[in-house]
Amino acid sequence: MSQDSNKKRTPLAAGNWKMNGLKESIAEIAALDGLIENNLPASCEILICPPFTLIMSFQHILRDTKITVGAQDCHWQEGGAHTGDISAIMLADAGCEYVIVGHSERRSDHHEDNGTVMKKAEAVINAGMKAIICVGESEKEREAGATLRIIENQLKNSTSKAMSSENTVIAYEPVWAIGTGKTASVKDVEEVHNFIRMLLNERFGEDGEGFRILYGGSVKPANAESLMSASNVDGALVGGASLKADDFNGIIDAYRK
Repeated sequence: MSQDSNKKRTPLAAGNWKMNGLKESIAEIAALDGLIENNLPASCEILICPPFTLIMSFQHILRDTKITVGAQDCHWQEGGAHTGDISAIMLADAGCEYVIVGHSERRSDHHEDNGTVMKKAEAVINAGMKAIICVGESEKEREAGATLRIIENQLKNSTSKAMSSENTVIAYEPVWAIGTGKTASVKDVEEVHNFIRMLLNERFGEDGEGFRILYGGSVKPANAESLMSASNVDGALVGGASLKADDFNGIIDAYRK
């Protein structure tokens, strides 16, 4: 169902649970595994990023399944006096394969700048995992016509030459569409994703075509197929809809068509 330009990249459906989930959530993950086990899309990678407290439990349950476990953030140093932080090597040791860095909620709530995001992404890669680097504009920036300028600044200054299509994924999440019920039009999404692809090609040469670019922002079963079939959209970074097995499976359905 993908555009021709997307076919050589394996789509990634990633669930970001944010600050949600207790031990009872294990039942929801078991339900998701049951829905996917005998109906896995021919070409789609599935990832769940729970809060730190559930990583080991989820990893234990999902170790021999088709669902991968990741984390939502990390510190850029391997260890030391950083109370409350988790290092990338700790996450790798817990069985994580991906780590989200630079999400808009980290950038705004914790004042993380592009340099910090780049250091975190490099730490993830050095620990043998893959980084999902988030970029996105606010509603005010979009209304001012600054979307592409904001995306260019974030992408160029949150990535480094240490990154490649093998260890890095880019996620475009317009801040105004996260958890608001608002969704960017397919035309808007294609404009930004095509622009990101151009920037990746300029920065990484031929390897730029291999980077997966995810879309996030109120992705639901009802709009997943149209969004996932857009040019240079290689999957989704899903928030609230990933908390329920049926909803997330409904989004994954876009890759069963």
